[in-house]
Amino acid sequence: MTADYKGDYQELVDEISELLGVPATLENRDFELIAFGAYDSEGELDASALDPVRTRSILTRRSTATVRTWFEGFGITRATGPVRIPPTPEAGVYRGRICLPVRHRGVVLGYVWLLEDDPGPTDQQLTAAMEVTARIGALLADEAQHGADLSRELRAALTAERGWPRDMAVAELRTALGARADGVHTVVCVAPWPSADPDDAPSVRTVPHATALCTVPWGPSGQSLAVLVRLRSPEVRTAALAAATRLLKDAPASRPLPPGRAPVAAGLGEPRTGLAELGTVWQEASAAARAALAEPRLGPVAEWSRIGPYRLLTALSPRTALDPAVAPLLSPTHQELARTAEAYLDCAGQAGRTAAELGIHRQTLYYRLSRVEQLTGLDLDDGEDRLLLHMALKAARL
Repeated sequence: MTADYKGDYQELVDEISELLGVPATLENRDFELIAFGAYDSEGELDASALDPVRTRSILTRRSTATVRTWFEGFGITRATGPVRIPPTPEAGVYRGRICLPVRHRGVVLGYVWLLEDDPGPTDQQLTAAMEVTARIGALLADEAQHGADLSRELRAALTAERGWPRDMAVAELRTALGARADGVHTVVCVAPWPSADPDDAPSVRTVPHATALCTVPWGPSGQSLAVLVRLRSPEVRTAALAAATRLLKDAPASRPLPPGRAPVAAGLGEPRTGLAELGTVWQEASAAARAALAEPRLGPVAEWSRIGPYRLLTALSPRTALDPAVAPLLSPTHQELARTAEAYLDCAGQAGRTAAELGIHRQTLYYRLSRVEQLTGLDLDDGEDRLLLHMALKAARL
């Protein structure tokens, strides 16, 4: 969310709080907190105003699915005027609520929540508050349209062909971002994103520190999520890590997984100033995500600068990466041999370390390594053969 939108929402929520003389909270239609105002005649927030549901909403900036279903049961998604909800202590709702649906052109976009006192707001006050919610609805609709425009422009900038098509797409994104385009940015890639709908991406408001986000094709039929994040400096990547961590919580696995594969992972590209190298940053972020999916120890959030040999391997085509000498070792019947060879090479050829890591006797290790040499025709005492085998086994994970 831009600072301008955030400030506007806060002003409108504070206006409702002052108008009605009660605390007000604004959430979007997915029950994610946008702004809250605390009103008290003595100028201090009364702790009793915070029942468990409201406290959780403010502290975590969202409500649970159970709470959402319970409140929707009172018809708030269809209502065009205030809805009174009685206290229900067993549900954690210790005080009554008044819900003011926030609509724009007939579509519900959010809710303003009021804690009801006795006596509560008058009908005249609630009518005045509903007029304010209409302004909130227009602002939410404007923000949603702005976010959709940024999503299209970011997707175009990341997927356009090199040369003038990409230059034009980046120029349009730069114009849309204005002064924000000149800062330090990185891109987060979350993959695979569990949706077949190319427009099914989270709202920028729900992702901490996100400037823009969009879905991007991933593989033959999947999707990944790209997030443009502005940083304070190239060295401080906390904002990008926070965005990636939040999104990973919302992207559960959507497919069966082979052993040793992560269900979903995130990658971070190297920060750059401005947007001129945005395409390169996206390639780095995608490569880091691929590496974390293949090698879970690198994730769940992997930075391109820290993925080691995968920086080279992710640039290879699948055909190039599969060496014919190593192909027999990669068949399903030789999985244990392949695992042994990779562990041996990861341990720099130290038999004792490898046997301990695999939990096998040294003689068993030597036997397996001899079988690897027979299958591949490679000499594990030869440095170049060992390098070829090691890289081929790593590439096979991708």
